[in-house]
Amino acid sequence: MFVGNFYSQNTNLAPSVPVTEKYFGTQIVDEYRNLEDLEDPAVSNWMKSQTGYADLVLDKIPNRKYYLETRLKLDERQGYSVSDLKITGNDKYFYLKRNAEEKTSRLYFKSGLDGREELLYDPSDFKTGNNFIINVISPSWNGERVAISLTEKGKELSEIIIMDVKTKYIHPEIITNTNPANIGGIKWLEDNSGFFYVYYPVIENNSNQFGKNTQAILYKIGEDPKKLNDVFSNINNPDLKIGKEELPVISAVYSDEKYYLGMLVGAENFRKTFIIDKKDLLNGKKNWKILFDKDVKVYFVRLSGDDIYFLSGYDSPNFKLCKTNVNSLNFKKAEILIPEKKDEVITQYVLTKDGIYFTTSKNGVEAKLYLYKDGKEIPILLPYVSGNINLQSKGRNFSDIWVSCSGWANEEQRFRYNLANNTFKLENLAPVAEYPEFKDIAIEEVVAKSHDGIEVPLSLIYNKNLKRDGKAPVLMDSYGAYGVSKNPFFAKSFLLWANQGGVIAVAHVRGGGEKGEEWHLGAYKETKANSWKDLIACAQYLIDKKFTSAKKIAILGGSAGGITTGRAMTERPDLFGAVIIEAGVLNALRSEKNGIGGTDVSEYGSVNNPKEFRGILEMDAYLHIKKGVKYPATLICTGINDPRIAPWQSTKFVAKLLADNKSNKPVLLKIDYEGGHGGGAIPIKQRYSNLSDIFAFAFWQLGHPDYQPNKEIKK
Repeated sequence: MFVGNFYSQNTNLAPSVPVTEKYFGTQIVDEYRNLEDLEDPAVSNWMKSQTGYADLVLDKIPNRKYYLETRLKLDERQGYSVSDLKITGNDKYFYLKRNAEEKTSRLYFKSGLDGREELLYDPSDFKTGNNFIINVISPSWNGERVAISLTEKGKELSEIIIMDVKTKYIHPEIITNTNPANIGGIKWLEDNSGFFYVYYPVIENNSNQFGKNTQAILYKIGEDPKKLNDVFSNINNPDLKIGKEELPVISAVYSDEKYYLGMLVGAENFRKTFIIDKKDLLNGKKNWKILFDKDVKVYFVRLSGDDIYFLSGYDSPNFKLCKTNVNSLNFKKAEILIPEKKDEVITQYVLTKDGIYFTTSKNGVEAKLYLYKDGKEIPILLPYVSGNINLQSKGRNFSDIWVSCSGWANEEQRFRYNLANNTFKLENLAPVAEYPEFKDIAIEEVVAKSHDGIEVPLSLIYNKNLKRDGKAPVLMDSYGAYGVSKNPFFAKSFLLWANQGGVIAVAHVRGGGEKGEEWHLGAYKETKANSWKDLIACAQYLIDKKFTSAKKIAILGGSAGGITTGRAMTERPDLFGAVIIEAGVLNALRSEKNGIGGTDVSEYGSVNNPKEFRGILEMDAYLHIKKGVKYPATLICTGINDPRIAPWQSTKFVAKLLADNKSNKPVLLKIDYEGGHGGGAIPIKQRYSNLSDIFAFAFWQLGHPDYQPNKEIKK
């Protein structure tokens, strides 16, 4: 209970029922194994008391709501935002639009860019009294129907409805037990009579069967969704030996493809993939054939007749664009269209009538655009220097190509590219607001040398008038897993931090994909320690360059980035003033036991493998908390409905930290009882509120005068 002391929850320690286990001769004591039982009243009551306490403490911070209120005002200035744009081959536009005063996005439609805008669907109409959001829209190829996926409370598990666009008639059948936002999407049949989706037999994320034995289902419009037409799974296709934890997904990028691909989706980019003639599958045959296995390192596959285009990581960590043929498969020695580039990673490509447009990235922060045509690479000068670009096209039978450009200080803008005259025409669907308050923002891309001499890219965002006197509060963000890059985007909250005298640092640590597959493998399984050692090196760089000093740095991480952040904290507690982790992997040794943890084995390793066990133990932040050490102020956030990383990982970490920590710094556990894994699965105001807590906590602990309780706020 809060009694005027910021640290009084130290007397409210979690119940502890230790469990001792041996792994290959190593004895592990898990002091808070009992906290994994979220149904235990003693556990749930303690979690709620900690969350209530966290809110009481955060409420004492002046300016706690600054970021929430400011972000909402900036939204009002823009008027409305648009996301998830889908364009059909016959030029019908479907997109989500949220007006500034609305908490969630609604589905809109228009015929052509200049067509009349129509509201198709409001998620508040789905079920009375529930707060659903639309997380996926998928129009049929002809645009006459649209499948709408809805989810609530951050669960991500969705329900799908189908609407006839012209009449706005919603079919009575509702598809349940699916997660198209993250697994498989919604893939329409060529004749628009139905689609494929992935079915989850068990949707309770606290069940050990969650995410297992999933099935690729063919659904025909008007049929009873409960009668599952399983076309690709370990149940329907036992001869394919699909693992129970592998997610079978059917890929269909273009409507007129001759074949369907069946991919086994997990944590890896490289996936075992099968192929079947489209007619055979639709006629009920099960004659899938292996197309390639993981070892050939094939990624980003596109079909065109019998030709197969793909990015290859085989002997090419920065990827090369290749081509082979269904009738003469050779993925290791395929025709090379675009060779691997030394300092650029090929990140994306699209097939068009005029050739293959592709993008590259240097260090994850410098994007370039090219066209491959008639055997030649043609560089295309972008409208402005961009940290990140995304491509969108109608398909290989069309010339239409759109390029969206963005950066740390540049809001995303969407251009149509005209090859004939080499011009870009602005075609934004949402207004681009002016932000004069950000005119003095400086962006600096540097590198920091890590413990082993490797240069780690580091993005810095600050006000150009900042004094380098070692006093600036720094908020350092990192991830470092699954080959995912932290590409530049227009993050208004980052810019607000910079305008308040702080420095934003984005550490592109190993484990990500900023420098290709080798960068990913540089912090993977047994080499995972490089991710947090890179983060520590980046913090030291900022100290050496007089941006800041020890204890003036807050580190921020989420999801798999919880490993990076949590272990940097436990390895160098003296270096940081605050640590903030959202839905983090903090008890890696137990990750296989939660949610979709089984799919993470390919990234972290398995506790059943003696060599990999050592690596997992090393990356477990919870087990590295030591009694009697002074740890930084800590804010741990999680969502009770998180289907990916069980909230008990956060709960156990906080429980042990409260018991063992010697410092008088606050340790807060904030559980969102209306949320899940975060991101776009919750309403916008809820997202902004969570962000506001994070920034306020960081500024409080780093000494910003406007965020100090019981002190006069400077105007």
